Amino acid sequence: MTSKSQSVTIRQVAQKAGVSVATVSRYINHNAPISKDVAERLKRVMEELHYVPHAAARQLASRKTRIVGLLSNNLHNDFFIPLLNGIESVVRKHNYNLVIATYHSDSRDMPPPIGPHNTDGMLVFSDGISDEDLISLHVRKFPMVLVHRASPKSVKIPSVTVENKKITFELIEHFIKVHGRKRIMFLRGPIHQDDSYWREIGYKSALKANNIPFDEKLMLNGDFERDTARKTLNNFIANKKHVSFDAIFTGDDDAAIGVLNALHENGYRVPEDVSVIGFDDLGFSAFLNPPLTTVSAPTEAVGQVAMEQLFSLFDKQFPEDITLLPTKLITRRSCGCNA
Repeated sequence: MTSKSQSVTIRQVAQKAGVSVATVSRYINHNAPISKDVAERLKRVMEELHYVPHAAARQLASRKTRIVGLLSNNLHNDFFIPLLNGIESVVRKHNYNLVIATYHSDSRDMPPPIGPHNTDGMLVFSDGISDEDLISLHVRKFPMVLVHRASPKSVKIPSVTVENKKITFELIEHFIKVHGRKRIMFLRGPIHQDDSYWREIGYKSALKANNIPFDEKLMLNGDFERDTARKTLNNFIANKKHVSFDAIFTGDDDAAIGVLNALHENGYRVPEDVSVIGFDDLGFSAFLNPPLTTVSAPTEAVGQVAMEQLFSLFDKQFPEDITLLPTKLITRRSCGCNA
């Protein structure tokens, strides 16, 4: 006997809901925005007609897509290359496929492009989706591992990141004790981003430990992006009444490119006038002019560990709540060292 769900077509759903077939398709595949009212109407009609899309039916039957996902708010800079290399190496070992998507948590008219409807589990990088959505997916027992992001306090989702606070304390003390710098600027990353938060805590702690007053005028927004960092520092220097500075912690290596450009454009010598330190030790860091003092962060290992943890969740094995990988200061000429 043919089931009711098999006899109902997508055209019948569209007709009863008063929308086009294309709109129903967009709703099912989550590949384009539709209004909240239309989404709710389609959900109601599909339930009334007992309509199940064929692809979804196959997934529900097997509970396996052999696809894992990575959801991020952006893939803009060189940081993601080693991260993706680490992730992909583990995915390939397990004979799975990887889907990568970007999503902004304020996209309320559009659901996340990857999730339970098309993957077996996913990594969530930084603030790729909101805490509310994370909690909802966790309650549905959808396997997830967070990358460079802490779990919402009300749930326990495994998280893999690098040590930020202690190493930032160390690099600020390097400015102070090795190079005698006292007016140290910090370019923070995106607001509410975990790495930026802990680096800011380390920065302020080091200043306090060395009896250097914190000056909020030396805390600028760099967004972990070279163009933002360059523009921010150029605007700061253009203000002739700006406070003095003799060192910059750029927040990360990508922002360091913008910082070095801005300093050169405005006649500052690095490191003679201003010492500079980045974070991540990306492939280009040793080849900048001058070579960049930075923090070696195991970005590829973060990707590997996070993806291995996701596969362990598939096997009902539960990793530690937080995995913190070690970091190390790498001295080169940009801070004033001769290494």
